[in-house]
Amino acid sequence: MLLPRLSTLLGLVGLAAVPAANAYDGDDNIKSIPLRTHSLAPPYLDSDFQSRWFDFGGDTIIRADKYVRLTADRPSQQGWIFSRVPLTATNWEIEVEFKIHGNGNLHGDGFAMWLTKQRATQGPVFGSTDNFEGLGIFFDTYKNNRPGTSFPYVMAMMGDGQTTYDQAHDGKANELAGCSARGLRGASIPTKARLTYFQDKTLTLDLQYKSEDTWNNCFTLDASESNIAIPSVAYLGFSAETGELSDNHDIVSVKSNNLYGVGGGRSSSTDSKRASSAKNDSGRVKTRAQKKKGSWGWFLFKTLLFFAAIGGAYVGYTIYRTKQRYSRF
Repeated sequence: MLLPRLSTLLGLVGLAAVPAANAYDGDDNIKSIPLRTHSLAPPYLDSDFQSRWFDFGGDTIIRADKYVRLTADRPSQQGWIFSRVPLTATNWEIEVEFKIHGNGNLHGDGFAMWLTKQRATQGPVFGSTDNFEGLGIFFDTYKNNRPGTSFPYVMAMMGDGQTTYDQAHDGKANELAGCSARGLRGASIPTKARLTYFQDKTLTLDLQYKSEDTWNNCFTLDASESNIAIPSVAYLGFSAETGELSDNHDIVSVKSNNLYGVGGGRSSSTDSKRASSAKNDSGRVKTRAQKKKGSWGWFLFKTLLFFAAIGGAYVGYTIYRTKQRYSRF
């Protein structure tokens, strides 16, 4: 593993987040919990110049008030950032703000987002290892040999640990799904990608690069039909590389959320189990309420009976005393 080369921290000013709608807005049954372990924001590092939840490596540079720069606009660079702990949530959403820019008219090569068993291993696929196991999302800015396709091009690949990335044809042989995104590089607005996954349901990638707060769907896949098998132990990472051509590849922020609820986020068997459990719980609550009501009624009856007995005894005693008084005469 290559040791990180981190720059001098140049500032501690936080970056304001741009409000944007979630992919599940409008579905009140889906809730989210922030995953701090898989989120990243300025100043990125703590007082010891380390990150508690992420490792950095290769040519990565940290500027605390602006970005994590995976590669600078210089040839032959590779940089990466990977989470230290695996993403164990069943359903999740990851929103990353990034920026691809540079000085030249010719540029390359791009960056990748990873959810893989492997972590923090430099290699030839956008700066990370080949023959990976898990999901790779590639933001490819340089066209090698893919006729009829407009670049930048964003595509997904499911790696089985043995298949090699089709570098010569920009991943054409490996493509699970993808879309052209002209304007993604050098955009005048904050560029973002939002990846949403419901286990055994859907995998969705949305992009923001045309206008703020407007999301464009890149693809939505049926997880079962597309053979999407994200490892149960998968690390979140980002990597980038440059060759003879170069670009700045910056990660500005990462916001990860654990999703839970009814709206597609769990299987029908789980739904039925929870419904059954809710029904049983309802029955138990009703029974307890009935028992409680019966107990109060019995207590009230015994209380009235007690006071009636005391009243009867008092009346009887009064009559007895009166008879005793008249018998003396």
